[in-house]
Amino acid sequence: MADNAVGCLQPDAETSSTICGEPVEEFKWYALYTCSRHEKIVQLQLTAKSFESYLPLYTSLRRWNDRTALVDLPLFPGYLFVRIALSTRLRVLTVPGVVRLVGFNGKLASLAEEEIQAIKTAVALKIAEPCPYLVEGKRIRVTNGPLKGLEGIVTRRKGKLRAVVSVHSIMQSFSVELDAVDTQPIT
Repeated sequence: MADNAVGCLQPDAETSSTICGEPVEEFKWYALYTCSRHEKIVQLQLTAKSFESYLPLYTSLRRWNDRTALVDLPLFPGYLFVRIALSTRLRVLTVPGVVRLVGFNGKLASLAEEEIQAIKTAVALKIAEPCPYLVEGKRIRVTNGPLKGLEGIVTRRKGKLRAVVSVHSIMQSFSVELDAVDTQPIT
C-alpha cells in the first residue's frame, strides 16, 4: 500500500503534476484590486483565511499642522498581491474590501515569481518609491547587486540614475536609485 501511494505522485506529460490521477492546481501570483485605502485591512483578512498575500509598503514622511510622522504607505495604492490556485478565487473575492482580481479580456493576469521577488527585494532594501507608470524610454538591466536581473526604464532625479520598473498587469510603476556602473543598456 505504501508503494502505491508513493508511486501515485508523478509529473503529467503537459508540465502540470498529478496526484493519483487527479490534476494539482498551480499556485500563481495575482493582483488584487481593493477599495480605496483598504489594502492593509484586506491583507490582514487574507492572512486570517490562510492565503499568502503581499502588500508592498514604502515609508514616507508626512507633515500635519501639529506633528510629523513616518508612515508606511502602499507602493501601489489600491492593489496587493495574492498567491492562489484559481479554484480558490471565489473565497478571495468574498473578503470584505476586495473589489476584483485584475485581468484582461475576461482572463486573470498572473504575475511571474520574478516580478514579485524584484518588488520584495526593492522594498526590503528601502529603495522603492512610487512613480508614474512608464512604458517607453531607454531600457536598462541591473547587472550587479541585490537587484541583479531587474529591468527598467532610465530616469534621472536630482542628478542620480533611477530605474522605473513597471508592473504591466496593474499599470503601476515604482522607481529605484541605482549606480550607473551596476547597469547595462538593453538593445
